[in-house]
Amino acid sequence: MTATQEQRPRRRYAPRLPPHERRAQLLDAAFAVLGRLELHELSMEAVAQEAGVGKPVLYTVFKTRAELVEALLERESERGLAQIADTLPENLIGSDPIEAALATVEAFVGVALANPTRWRLILATPASAPDEYRAALRNSRADILERAESLVRVGIAMLPRWSAMDAALLANSTLTVAEMLGRLAVSEPAEYPRERLQDYVRSIVTLLAGTTKR
Repeated sequence: MTATQEQRPRRRYAPRLPPHERRAQLLDAAFAVLGRLELHELSMEAVAQEAGVGKPVLYTVFKTRAELVEALLERESERGLAQIADTLPENLIGSDPIEAALATVEAFVGVALANPTRWRLILATPASAPDEYRAALRNSRADILERAESLVRVGIAMLPRWSAMDAALLANSTLTVAEMLGRLAVSEPAEYPRERLQDYVRSIVTLLAGTTKR
C-alpha cells in the first residue's frame, strides 16, 4: 500500500436499512433541511448530507428531486390534515358552540406553530408542487369542510338567533380564517405572534356572540 493510499480518507458507507426505513430516514432528512431552507432551495446533496449517506443511496430510493419532493409533500400533508381533523370537536353536546369554534381555531393555530415547517409546505403550497398533490389537498380540505359544516349546523340549531345563518358559508369562512391565521403564524411569526392571533380570534368570537369581551 502506498503512502498516498494510506492518507486517502475511507469512503463512508451508510448502514443497511430495510427499504421503508431508508425511505423514512431520507424524508426526515429532507424535512430537517427545509427547517433551514425554502423548498426551491432543497437539493439532493443537502438531503444526502443531512441523512449521512452518499448520493447514490439517495438516488436508489428517489430517482429525482421531484420524486423526493412529491413524496415529502404527500407525507406532510397527510400528517397535517390529520392534525386538523383532531382539532375538530366530536360533537357539541354540553358545549357553547361559539366557545367551541374559538377553541378549534386556537387549536389549529397552535398546531401550525408547533410544526411551522410542515405547515409552510401545506399553507403556502409552492407553485412547483405536483398537480396530484394540489388535488389531494383540495380533496382533504373538502372532507374537513364537510365535517365542520355538520358541526356548524348543530351549533346553529342550538342558537335560535342564528337560525338564518348559512351553515355552509359559515363553515367555509371559519376554515378560511383558520388557514389564513395559520399561514401568518408560520410565515411571519415576528409580525403575527400567537398572542396577537388569539386576540384577533377572540375579538371575532365576541362580535359573533354579541357580548362584551371577557
